[in-house]
Amino acid sequence: MTKAKEIIEYMESLKNEKQRKILMRFFKTGPGEYGFSDEFLGLKVPQTREVVKAVGKNVGMAEVPELLMSPWHEVRLCGFLILVGQFEKLSTKRLEHNAEAIRKRDEIVELYLRYAERANNWDLVDLSVHKILGHWLLLPTALGGGEVGLHTDYKRQLLDELAKSPCLWKQRMSMVCSWKTSQLGDPSWCLRYAEIHLHHPHDLMHKAVGWMLREMGKRVSMDLLREFLRQHAHEMARTTLRYAIEKMSDKERSMWMRSSLSEDGVSVI
Repeated sequence: MTKAKEIIEYMESLKNEKQRKILMRFFKTGPGEYGFSDEFLGLKVPQTREVVKAVGKNVGMAEVPELLMSPWHEVRLCGFLILVGQFEKLSTKRLEHNAEAIRKRDEIVELYLRYAERANNWDLVDLSVHKILGHWLLLPTALGGGEVGLHTDYKRQLLDELAKSPCLWKQRMSMVCSWKTSQLGDPSWCLRYAEIHLHHPHDLMHKAVGWMLREMGKRVSMDLLREFLRQHAHEMARTTLRYAIEKMSDKERSMWMRSSLSEDGVSVI
């Protein structure tokens, strides 16, 4: 089995100072910015994926926490992507109702939630949460009750706790996990958390809400998206609305934008 220490040492050997500086600016690591104090090695995402591809099958669950606790952004991403790979292998149609697969999926979900705050930038959330937590929302689980079942009320309670957390990244998780549920044809999670986060003050959440609404419309129903907009476009941040209507015609986009809020939350009509 591959040890976390070996993975970290290898990734540290790939450190690229020039790329590191670029990434630290891009992910807003300066004082007062949302990624303040995060540390980068300077690896691009494809490089981290190559590491995961090479070692992911040989990393035990007990090694993942050491990766997730690393100060290096790319090492934490490696840990989350290892969990993604393991969860996806346990979530095929053949294994969907398999008792051992359910147990192992639940272990991954619990581990993911335990270390959720280590996904402390938007890319760490966006590359992992829908493929683990989002998919789990529609799969049978033993969590939340003695017998295996969907336990939707428990799952909703869990996501509500993320949505109400003071941690921006947990809030983003509650929204972006609906990417997978929309892909699988269930719009309810997207609509629920889009409404909950509708008045969120942070631009990263404005983008996340609009993005997930757009995906819901594309994957499930544009009519559902339009109905949500008829109810809420007048109170949505313009960034949220712009993202939500991106796939519509120029004429329809113009119509919706005329009913939106200004950037500072004041209605433009």
